[in-house]
Amino acid sequence: MSTDDKNRAIAAAILPLVGGAENIGSVAHCMTRLRLGLRDRSLVRDEALRALPAVLGVVEDDTYQIVLGPGTVARVTPEFEALVAEAPGPVRAAHTAEELAERGAALKTARKARNRTPVKLLLRRIADIFVPLIPALIGCGIIAGLNGLLINLGWVPGLTPALAATASGFMALIAVFVGYNTAKEFGGTPILGGAVAAVIVFPGVAKIDAFGQTLSPGQGGVLGALGAAVLAVYVEKWCRRWVPEALDVLVTPTLTVLISGLVTVFGLMYVAGEVSTAIGDFANWLLAGAGPGAGFVLGGLFLPLVMLGLHQALIPIHTTLIEQQGSTVLLPILAMAGAGQVGAAMAVYRKLPRNGSIRRTIRSALPAGFLGVGEPLIYGVSLPLGRPFVTACVGGAFGGGFVGLFDMLGDKVGSTAIGPSGWALFPLLDGDKGPGTTIAIYAGGLLVGYVVGFVATYFFGFGKELLEEFDVETEVPEERAVATGTGKPNAEQDPDPDPEPSPAKV
Repeated sequence: MSTDDKNRAIAAAILPLVGGAENIGSVAHCMTRLRLGLRDRSLVRDEALRALPAVLGVVEDDTYQIVLGPGTVARVTPEFEALVAEAPGPVRAAHTAEELAERGAALKTARKARNRTPVKLLLRRIADIFVPLIPALIGCGIIAGLNGLLINLGWVPGLTPALAATASGFMALIAVFVGYNTAKEFGGTPILGGAVAAVIVFPGVAKIDAFGQTLSPGQGGVLGALGAAVLAVYVEKWCRRWVPEALDVLVTPTLTVLISGLVTVFGLMYVAGEVSTAIGDFANWLLAGAGPGAGFVLGGLFLPLVMLGLHQALIPIHTTLIEQQGSTVLLPILAMAGAGQVGAAMAVYRKLPRNGSIRRTIRSALPAGFLGVGEPLIYGVSLPLGRPFVTACVGGAFGGGFVGLFDMLGDKVGSTAIGPSGWALFPLLDGDKGPGTTIAIYAGGLLVGYVVGFVATYFFGFGKELLEEFDVETEVPEERAVATGTGKPNAEQDPDPDPEPSPAKV
């Protein structure tokens, strides 16, 4: 028996034991497992499946996972998909938005499984520290922008000092909030994390010399607060193990704040300050010296970074830049990935004039896409189609290159907060040449992303086979409303009700 015949035989043996082709909602695989989205779990014959020689085990998670081993699973999965596609019934091909969404859901589930590595889980925890701060960053950023506008226009001069205080108060104490959230996330007492981090912003540190330098209030910023709070958690846990219970309420918090506070003052503040300064200098140097190229790479790679879960590492960098310079120059460039995604979706809409189901999904998801929320388009349209996801990245790359070019020319475009992108970022924009120029550059970048994403997808995003598969009349009429509030074709499209936080939703 040839290798191909062997793999097809394995797939053929598995299919009836999981309920047949009509019971398969989605098919995906990771390094070792065949991952199936099942319509009816009760149809699976578990014992018979485990008894197959090729099956090494079965795992139930978001999907039904059949362990076949590395190498084998990559060869069996295409054969399994072919058997499902050949079978009669509603899963013959992913023609409708619902079936396409099932592909997207399977891809997202597989991505989440791949993202459960120690490094990515650590990045997720760090992101969870900063994400709760985003509403305050957005609110204070908009107030700061309004205050700047009033100052430039000379309107209501008596109000601007109050607006400045309102906008700046949170940023002056952001280290305390980071310390609180860090201790909470790492399993310590939140208020102790906040207390230790508060040392960083205390004005009295200006009287302290460390490493031959006089400290400055706020030196080290959010990175110093993060490190101080993590240290506090470990000191607290050590105290809980060794301090007698009768003395715990007095000794543990005292030692936690004392030890962590002294290490912060005489070590972390200096080190974190140097790192923070280096981050700011590198970002400015990168865009000043290689603006278009840097913007092209950042804008083009952001969607893949999201798929890999590595985008979370950017959140503390954004926050550091905002704390240091008042805005992050990286976010407007990364936001171009969303523009490429929107352009690609519009091209898919034009290329599939007969597929009313997918066109309906795109129409319902586009408003959210324009506002920077791209998950419905990514997981419901471009990613399961494959090539349109790549051409969406191309659109983001050219949009990022456009913004990066103006950064290099001295027209800096930044954002005073993290979180939103797309059109939602307009109220948070900040630049060197006034609001009119800044808005025009950012809008130009979005337009470039839309156009290039559309053109790249329209001309290069569909091969002949893909068009033959999807440009067909669907059973779902285009006029039928899709019952979702997020542009998703059905309520089960997104298996993760709490999507991963992102520094710029795309």
